[in-house]
Amino acid sequence: MGVTTVSLRVKKSHDARKACKVKFLVDSGAVYSVVEGSILRSLGCRPYRSLDFHLADGSTTSRRVGDAYFEYRGEGGPAPVIFGEPGDQNLLGVTTLEALGLVLDPFKRQLRPMTLPLMGAVPFRQVVSRS
Repeated sequence: MGVTTVSLRVKKSHDARKACKVKFLVDSGAVYSVVEGSILRSLGCRPYRSLDFHLADGSTTSRRVGDAYFEYRGEGGPAPVIFGEPGDQNLLGVTTLEALGLVLDPFKRQLRPMTLPLMGAVPFRQVVSRS
């Protein structure tokens, strides 16, 4: 299993001027991203709830969750984010990847654009009954 790391800009919102470049370990098995809590607070992000998370060793831990805006190579999107505590690794999870329209290519160990199907956008053709 390969390890993939990428750097993204993180800010409070799309319009925020203050941003921080953060290096992430891409974890396609993680739902939410994790960013060091002190970085998020310095950007003006605030947690709005606590959630319990299950760790690989079977234990459970609680972390605060809020929202942040992530940018990668000029593209951005908002996503929920876990306020990391000392000892936590900055992780890029699938919710953030989806917000950016990206997927992890596990063979090349790099991010690539997601194929985005739009169901229901094709006009419905009425079937005419001939009797």
